[in-house]
Amino acid sequence: MSDTSHELRTAVAGLRTEVEEALLHPDETDLCRLLANVLRNVERLNAIITDLHVLSELEVGPPNEPQRIDLAELVHDEIARRADCVAVQLRLETGVTIAAIPIRISRVLTNLLDNAQRHARRDIEVRVSHDGDCAELTVTDDGEGVAESERERIFQRFTRLEAACRLDHAGTGLGLAIARDIAQAHVGSLHVREAETGGACFVLRLPLAGSVAPVVTALDP
Repeated sequence: MSDTSHELRTAVAGLRTEVEEALLHPDETDLCRLLANVLRNVERLNAIITDLHVLSELEVGPPNEPQRIDLAELVHDEIARRADCVAVQLRLETGVTIAAIPIRISRVLTNLLDNAQRHARRDIEVRVSHDGDCAELTVTDDGEGVAESERERIFQRFTRLEAACRLDHAGTGLGLAIARDIAQAHVGSLHVREAETGGACFVLRLPLAGSVAPVVTALDP
């Protein structure tokens, strides 16, 4: 709650400062710049509220029963709906089926792709494969990568490394935390390693349908 209130107060303080200065000096106010700054802070508030809503849903429990999902089809459909600056290369193995809640796995992919788009220079790759009794989804970029000492910390709520803050001032620091929470709620895991390109490779592992009885749980408060 302390972290949340701090993030919300920061965005609200930005709004208040912009508006108060405009009221004090209306003749010196650049209206277009003011509105652009206000909109940026409103978007940040909206992003925080949206992520908090997702966290609250995760803590309550699953919205419905897990379904059988072809992971490659889900990835293909989600990426087809996006309009990203950096093109995404797909390496999808068909027939990799999991038992999961589709909207939540889509949320994991969205958060990982948003992160990759933020850091990538030219290349992003999404790969779906199976490894033993697990499905594996990887999202790889050719950015700066994540230092080994930071590879667990980035999954903590409201954690933003210097590079992330520099590249996107509006980030909430909740995307990767939410992605890992969803993975763990599906009896899976999410971690990051160094990619062959030197960037980051996020690895989501989930039980294949039928290999382990799915137990989608609520998060501990």
